[in-house]
Amino acid sequence: MHKIKCFVKRTDSGWYATSVSTSLENLQRLVDGYIETVTFPDLDVVVVCNEEGRLRGLPYCCTIGDVELVGDVVVFGFDGDEFTDVPHSLKEWKQLIEGGCS
Repeated sequence: MHKIKCFVKRTDSGWYATSVSTSLENLQRLVDGYIETVTFPDLDVVVVCNEEGRLRGLPYCCTIGDVELVGDVVVFGFDGDEFTDVPHSLKEWKQLIEGGCS
């Protein structure tokens, strides 16, 4: 299966770059549950997170824009409704969101 470049942030560690399959099953495994997407057009990214993260009391992960995210997250680029390779280097990404995530 085709893999896409992305960034992952776990609640217990920092950001890292990797490539993952975007199958529903894999995305659910990465965020430990049903997925929700949050699009940040100004950053050219979409974040995949756990849809029930707040209800389940998952720990804080990071803030992107003004959105506080809980649970593990995965960041992709997007083209319409399709996930694409994340359009930034990891260094650029950390600078874009400095202060909100480590």
